[in-house]
Amino acid sequence: MINIYEVSETNKMIEESNLDVRTITMGISLLDCCHENVDTVCSRIYDKITKKAENLVKTGQDIELEYGIPIVNKRISVTPIALVGGSCCRQPEDFIKIAQTLDKAAHTVGVNFLGGYSALVSKGMTKADRLLIESIPQALASTELVCSSVNVGSTRTGIDMDAVKLLGEKVKEAAYLTKDQCGIACAKLVVFCNAPDDNPFMAGAFHGVTEGESVISVGVSGPGVVKRALETVRGQGFDVLCETIKKTAFKITRVGQLVAREASSRLGVPFGIIDLSLAPTPAIGDSVADILQEIGVEYAGAPGTTAALALLNDQVKKGGIMASSYVGGLSGAFIPVSEDQGMIDAVEAGALTIEKLEAMTCVCSVGLDMIAIPGGTTASTISGIIADEAAIGMVNQKTTAVRVIPAWGKKVGDTVEFGGLLGHAPVMKVNEFGCENFINRGGRIPAPVHSFKN
Repeated sequence: MINIYEVSETNKMIEESNLDVRTITMGISLLDCCHENVDTVCSRIYDKITKKAENLVKTGQDIELEYGIPIVNKRISVTPIALVGGSCCRQPEDFIKIAQTLDKAAHTVGVNFLGGYSALVSKGMTKADRLLIESIPQALASTELVCSSVNVGSTRTGIDMDAVKLLGEKVKEAAYLTKDQCGIACAKLVVFCNAPDDNPFMAGAFHGVTEGESVISVGVSGPGVVKRALETVRGQGFDVLCETIKKTAFKITRVGQLVAREASSRLGVPFGIIDLSLAPTPAIGDSVADILQEIGVEYAGAPGTTAALALLNDQVKKGGIMASSYVGGLSGAFIPVSEDQGMIDAVEAGALTIEKLEAMTCVCSVGLDMIAIPGGTTASTISGIIADEAAIGMVNQKTTAVRVIPAWGKKVGDTVEFGGLLGHAPVMKVNEFGCENFINRGGRIPAPVHSFKN
């Protein structure tokens, strides 16, 4: 139970430091919706989602009012649709029909996003996987709330370079189809290596095949709380710094645990995991980059940034696992550019480049996230960026991901406006030397030697 002192402390974190529950996400298995007729599949999907999640938004709102804890998003994740549609989809348009059904269901129950328009292709693509990937640009351009992800590699299997090549092309196509909306379709598409089955954060959430019928997972975020706590120990040693981060992460996770248990009980759905991720927003004082500056670097990207981020990520996880037995997902620190004002400032100051961000992804929770790049960037270059990030994840046995937005008609230094939690992003310089011959080889990069464990 949370005692009265913790209640008072939590209220201060909410009022002064932007603490919030970023999302309550209901995972729903759609495996029983499979059928050889696509219209039947769509009907089953719509009926199941609208029945299972009919009280999700209201429950979140009730908990928010009763406890005074902001719950920013209510979301749904579903079984990777390449699996659900495999028996009925004969062309990309069939998958697009399913995407539009998912969007309709999401609107009906009132959630902010629905994730799971996904394929898992770390070792190879089935016909259904390829059709779904082919359909992604049009599916995301013709829907509002649907998010997509593709897992192209893992430590156990290596990297499917055929999928990496195809996705470079599809990212370009998605950007073009939504060029009048600053390439918003690409903001709803994540390419993973080592994707977790239980991630509640969009755009990469899906309900993994190892999960049960349905599950409630909660994502908590509090970069402002950590920043405020570190201000009180400014100039002190690393031992004090680490202890402060751990204690703060513990308190933040306790808030998530309370919300998760309440939501699980009220909805009659098993509790899954708490994802304790320092996920920033464009709001002032809600920035991971500001934490790194408080730790001691002038700007995110300065020498020492990777070490500071490694320390932050590790201490956040250590604090979180003491507060809940079920910490999972992508817990740690996110470093999206467009969603973090401190990161934007660092880019504009010339302190932060894509190459430095890539180095930082070796030690953070995910990868190259919400980065606007010039619209003229080639598909093979985008594939090369995906391959580099997947290699980092594969070799280091961690989750990595790429969410880049080619901004049509924009050049380095221009700004792209997404609005809301997605914020705005400066267009970043991309290495212009080519990698076509590498990307066009085809096949699979083998798993690393340390993957052979039994």
